[in-house]
Amino acid sequence: MTRMDQVSPVEPQAGARVAGQKRVRTRALYTAEQRRRRDASVWTVVQGVLAPLQFLVFLVSLALVLRTLVTGEGAFAADLSIVIKTMVLYTIMVTGSIWEKVVFGKWLFAEPFFWEDVFSMLVLALHTLYLVMLFAGLGTLEERMLVALAGYAAYVINAGQFLWKLRMARLEGAGSAAAVPA
Repeated sequence: MTRMDQVSPVEPQAGARVAGQKRVRTRALYTAEQRRRRDASVWTVVQGVLAPLQFLVFLVSLALVLRTLVTGEGAFAADLSIVIKTMVLYTIMVTGSIWEKVVFGKWLFAEPFFWEDVFSMLVLALHTLYLVMLFAGLGTLEERMLVALAGYAAYVINAGQFLWKLRMARLEGAGSAAAVPA
């Protein structure tokens, strides 16, 4: 039996048959126990607060970085905003790994979030490269800002991955609630 076939009989299975289409077997995002741990964990709330905060910091920083690249002005504000964005990123990554440990029993790379975690490593690497460039005095201002923009582009893709999983979890939860007799 493959991992894809190891779906709890109590859990709804994603990819149900649609009229005339072949059924695609996929594993539910959360088991009932994982969903219970997720919903009971303070770390779920922490992630729910940090994610929009990080996005807000990202938007402000993006505007400052673009201003610096276009006008050559405001380099200190742009650098400071990137450092703040990076610190928020580190915070959400550490608390996210704690959340993953509580919910899935693994600090990182739990199966349901494996690819999101892999891509998060790229986001962290680019933000860390920016910090190294800034504090070691490596590269030009423009090169630093371009590394920050690359990190920001990777962050947007990664945020999209997590938003997709959030949507999947809500749909899966709605399917579970609909399957329970009233």
